[in-house]
Amino acid sequence: MTDILFTPLRLNERLTLNNRILMAPLTRCMAGEGLVPTQQMADYYGRRADAGLIISEATIIRPDAQGYPNTPGIFTQAQIAGWRLVTDAVHEKGGKIFAQLWHTGRVAHPHFWGGTDALAPSAVGIKGTVPRMRELSYVVPREATVADIAQLVEDYAKAAENAIEAGFDGVEIHGANGYLIDEFLHHDTNRREDEFGGNPQNMIRFPLQVVDSIIARIGANHTALRISPAAYFNIQPDARDRQVFDLLLAELDKRELAYLHGGIFDDSVEYDYLDGKVSEYLRRHTRHTLVGVGGYSADSAAEAIADDRFELIAIGRPFIANHDYVARVREGKETIAYSDEQLPILY
Repeated sequence: MTDILFTPLRLNERLTLNNRILMAPLTRCMAGEGLVPTQQMADYYGRRADAGLIISEATIIRPDAQGYPNTPGIFTQAQIAGWRLVTDAVHEKGGKIFAQLWHTGRVAHPHFWGGTDALAPSAVGIKGTVPRMRELSYVVPREATVADIAQLVEDYAKAAENAIEAGFDGVEIHGANGYLIDEFLHHDTNRREDEFGGNPQNMIRFPLQVVDSIIARIGANHTALRISPAAYFNIQPDARDRQVFDLLLAELDKRELAYLHGGIFDDSVEYDYLDGKVSEYLRRHTRHTLVGVGGYSADSAAEAIADDRFELIAIGRPFIANHDYVARVREGKETIAYSDEQLPILY
């Protein structure tokens, strides 16, 4: 039943994947001092190099992008060198790997960089405390100025350039899951009344500027995007968001991308304002190669790909529990069940 998962897929003239199974981005909080990737991380990714494509754990583009402890960066030469250990380990085993570029927006915490402000589209805070650091309560962010936004666009482009220097095959822009780019795309978190808010045309301006700047810097063949049309994590839903994403997807269709990746934890959930599941909505509104995600097994993913619901499947937690996940699926072997106790371990 899973044979279709092991057929190659040509993303573009520069990239062909050996199979349809992607390793999803998985935040592990295992970077070393200075947020530098370690040899242990290189070993961890290298053991999973038989995935058609590895998407790295979310990687911060600058110091004030950090919202979780020990998440790797890609804005210093030491971090670039650390990532080179990772990409070399993956490439030596015939794999491919994209860097996921991340700014956590209002989920960032000044504790991590010794500052005072977190940046977001609007000064709308989030309740709760930082995961793994429960003593830190979230702060109300500062609304980004137009100058701040211009600098963020440049910092995303520079991070993409750094990723290529570090040996990555491309980058996935993290525009999903309630972080900075996603915050511009939802009415709950974007209360602006300038050229970056107030209507769909303005709300998609910053995300598209990031996409365009990265394409200009490293090429469309090496640029992918993850988005969350459903406000399911750290953002309250608003039916008006549908118009924002309809327009965003129409504009993205005018551009070339390596792929488009849905951001959802559970793709069985249906949303009234999207007329169904996130993957179904994206399939109807994009011409790009689509990555499905959100609770799929190998069997259900194979069925979805055969039904043309998406072309690729991103597998998350099972890859934590099974470094040989691809081989186990190919050989019909049982996989080890994921449990939270495995999270602190890189193996």
